[in-house]
Amino acid sequence: MGRFPQTRRPSATTKSGHPRATAVADVAPANEGPAVIIHPLAEVSPRAKLGVDVEIGPFAVVEDDVEIGDRCQIAARASVKSGTTMGCENLIGEGAIVGGLPQHLHQPENPGRLMIGDRNMIRENVTLHRAFIPDQATIIGNDCLLMVGSHIAHDCIIGNNVVLTNNALLGGHVTVGDRAYLGGGAAVHQFCHIGRVAMIGGLARLDQDVLPYMMVDGESNRVVGLNRVGLRRAGATPHERTQIKEAYNLIYRSGFHFEQLIEALEEQYDAGPAAEFAPFLRTGTRGYIRERRDPPKSFRLVREDPAADSKLIVEPVKQAG
Repeated sequence: MGRFPQTRRPSATTKSGHPRATAVADVAPANEGPAVIIHPLAEVSPRAKLGVDVEIGPFAVVEDDVEIGDRCQIAARASVKSGTTMGCENLIGEGAIVGGLPQHLHQPENPGRLMIGDRNMIRENVTLHRAFIPDQATIIGNDCLLMVGSHIAHDCIIGNNVVLTNNALLGGHVTVGDRAYLGGGAAVHQFCHIGRVAMIGGLARLDQDVLPYMMVDGESNRVVGLNRVGLRRAGATPHERTQIKEAYNLIYRSGFHFEQLIEALEEQYDAGPAAEFAPFLRTGTRGYIRERRDPPKSFRLVREDPAADSKLIVEPVKQAG
């Protein structure tokens, strides 16, 4: 967002002497000055706390009980609603609604807050809701990218470096670990946990937890392997990746029952990234996504090719009609 003209509060009357119709609030003196740029058509509460070098675009709304850190940019027509606290260098895109009340049949008298960290890109028409539980907060970490139309519901906890692609939807109380990636249109049921460095395919419909480091196919809603690219980008060493692969085989191919699986994980992995699996499974309440063993429904086996390494050739099923 470009810098706006560094205007002061407009005069109360027009050139003809008539009262001026304006959307500019009576901004407190503490929020004025060359380090804060508020477009004349923005509406900013005098009780909002603005940091240094904050820019607020035309028709944006900043309500009471809002704290905005240094060098944040609030684009045109965005709304930052009461109960919102954000850190530094965040971008709020056009039409975004930040800090809306929770979507719940029974609205609390004193809803919780929305807490946003630093350097997040919150793009156009994103909706972020305050916590439903009093004295609690919906939390978004640092360096996240929330693309157009994505939604984070009440009481969610989002880690650092998380990416929500266009129209990804999180229900209430969802937890998303660091560096997780959700594809476009993915929907996550309330109370689910998405582990760190997990990758969720587009249009996935998740009603169970996704273990850390897993890759989920958006068509079958099943685990199809490890997020190897994400692990390398996160700085995992070859030894750590090997350990995670061994734990993957234990989780999905050992045939252990749930309690046996947790005991085996705790016994074999007391350190390293694979040590995260046992506590993750213990704290879940909805079960976890299982591995896909067959090709997705839109594919079928048509022949064997002796020259191919896998000797399995799959082709799309032609739609009837």
